[in-house]
Amino acid sequence: MSSQWLELITQRRTQYALGRNASIDKAATSELIKKAIKLAPSSFNSQSSRAVILYGEQSVKFWNLVKQELAKLISGDALVATSAKLDSFAAGLGTVLFFEDQDTVKGLQEKFALYADNFPVWSEQSSGMAQFAVWVALREAGLGASLQHYNPVVDAAAAAEWNIPSSWKLRAQMPFGSNEAPFGEKAFIDDADRFIEAG
Repeated sequence: MSSQWLELITQRRTQYALGRNASIDKAATSELIKKAIKLAPSSFNSQSSRAVILYGEQSVKFWNLVKQELAKLISGDALVATSAKLDSFAAGLGTVLFFEDQDTVKGLQEKFALYADNFPVWSEQSSGMAQFAVWVALREAGLGASLQHYNPVVDAAAAAEWNIPSSWKLRAQMPFGSNEAPFGEKAFIDDADRFIEAG
């Protein structure tokens, strides 16, 4: 059975070699990212996902902030290697910062007390779906991306730099840009170790 959707998500891969050689412009890219997040499902239709979309020098500034914060924690060869990786993220067109609005989560906990313990978990699931939706949409537009997690190291610095609301909790970062290297092969574990079918 063929599926255009499955073919598209098959093409979604991690890309570290990013560039700025893309045919899609900034306005179209922002619209694509926003729509993907809007259409991603969320528990109780909470729409708790938030995003900051950084382009060009603003994206470079973010990865420099990460570098500065990490320099307080690591040094030597580890810092050199990490800095090179951060520079590869900064070389792309931009970066999407994914957040979850904790005020939304708390409001649901108060309104639906029976499920209070679950809402933080469901918020994380919503964030993951928003991230995946954006990643696939970027891939369809011919852009490469990867998913990074330099939170909470950079949270305070980023919040101060871009005046991010205090209720927004940083969950992931997605640098994106043109694909400047081919993708490697992706290995999969055996289906028998991963799936159970019944009925």
